[in-house]
Amino acid sequence: MTGFRRGVRLGVDVGKARVGVARCDADGMLAVPVETVPRGERSIARIVELAAEHGPLELVVGLPLNMRGDDTPSTQDARDFAAELSRAQSAPVRMVDERLSTVSAHAALRQSGRSQKGSRGIVDQVAAVVLLQHAVDTEKQTGAAPGILVGTDLE
Repeated sequence: MTGFRRGVRLGVDVGKARVGVARCDADGMLAVPVETVPRGERSIARIVELAAEHGPLELVVGLPLNMRGDDTPSTQDARDFAAELSRAQSAPVRMVDERLSTVSAHAALRQSGRSQKGSRGIVDQVAAVVLLQHAVDTEKQTGAAPGILVGTDLE
């Protein structure tokens, strides 16, 4: 775990209708679902409230890319959401490649016996868990913070 920055993190999976939120413990051992926030004018405010409640080291927002690593129709929406979230609260916001997080979430829910229709309310939370756990595991393996810090020239 060389170079791992100890601290709670929030994972945020941005969708058109809902935003999934997950958190991990300070040691990054386990990411767990927190809440599904309806997408709308209060989305950012609710995530800011959750950040105030959990006191994260940082927020990790999923960056939707296609399998070749190129932008998708959702990429700019996620970037805009992350930038707004960064301006609205004090914890750093990082964007992390989220390829296959929603696919993995649906697969995990199917394996647990849930239908896709019956999982709509929680699939975004599970996708946020997958995204966050991947980010934490990547940092533990590499010793470097994952993704791109929002507000840098690389955004």
